[in-house]
Amino acid sequence: MELTFANLKPDCVERNLTGKVIDFIESKGFEIIKMQKMRLSKIQAEEFYKDHVGKPFYKGLIEMMTSGPCIPMVLKKKHAVEEFRKIIGNTDPEKAEDGTLRHLYGTTVRRNVIHGSDCESSALREITFFFSFVDVIH
Repeated sequence: MELTFANLKPDCVERNLTGKVIDFIESKGFEIIKMQKMRLSKIQAEEFYKDHVGKPFYKGLIEMMTSGPCIPMVLKKKHAVEEFRKIIGNTDPEKAEDGTLRHLYGTTVRRNVIHGSDCESSALREITFFFSFVDVIH
């Protein structure tokens, strides 16, 4: 079994899609290990997305991620990172495959409902940004 990180973005929460998205995730065999609803401060968002500093979308990303509450979560499943990337779909909802979360619920590249770790090392970094690793591995 493997862990991955997911974050239901403020647009997901704002549009009252959290229940549908969580049901979708669980229907695909993911176990939710940890989850919390919170609002990122600008400092937290800048730290979390520091790898994107200087990119054209960075400022808008920080604005969007601090615009309302989000729901970070830790998911568990065999090949979790790879399998989760498949079910969330392309960052651009218009390019996302039919049946993926972003195709179903995303509206734009920025407002695409959900974030998912792109590799195991990112998953570990992202999980421990939001949660105590001791709490997650129990």
